[in-house]
Amino acid sequence: MIIIEPLTSLAFATFGSVIEADPSTAVEINSGYTTRFHALAEAATGDGQAIISIFRGRPRELNIAMLERHPLGSQAFIPLGGQPWLAVVADSPDLANCRAFHCQGNQGLQYDVNVWHHPLLVLGEAQDFLVVDRSGEGNNLEEVFFDSPLALTFS
Repeated sequence: MIIIEPLTSLAFATFGSVIEADPSTAVEINSGYTTRFHALAEAATGDGQAIISIFRGRPRELNIAMLERHPLGSQAFIPLGGQPWLAVVADSPDLANCRAFHCQGNQGLQYDVNVWHHPLLVLGEAQDFLVVDRSGEGNNLEEVFFDSPLALTFS
């Protein structure tokens, strides 16, 4: 069983960046009508290019049966629907190393290059995410599947 913990910048630092409105990065622009929360993450693309997509996540069982990673670029997820969601990460591709984070609807994150993670896990209804990741030459996806899935549980 994997216990789901709150998503914080400190807890997630080993795996990447939390993307949320951070007052320490705030800059007023557009004659004071807009606050820019500047440079919350940097897209790593190697020799590829950064692309912006929308992923529509649908609910699924909260069992971890596989992990994936992207060896050539980072991958950022920013929720557009404002609903909580889950992120599962690991230092290595085995279930014993998995950590699960409960992300609030105003929190996105960026997986660093080569970070093992589970595909998108939404809670409740389907939700769209703005995704920034890499496009280009080379295989940017590795997957590992497990014979015995491990369930996620809220503490």
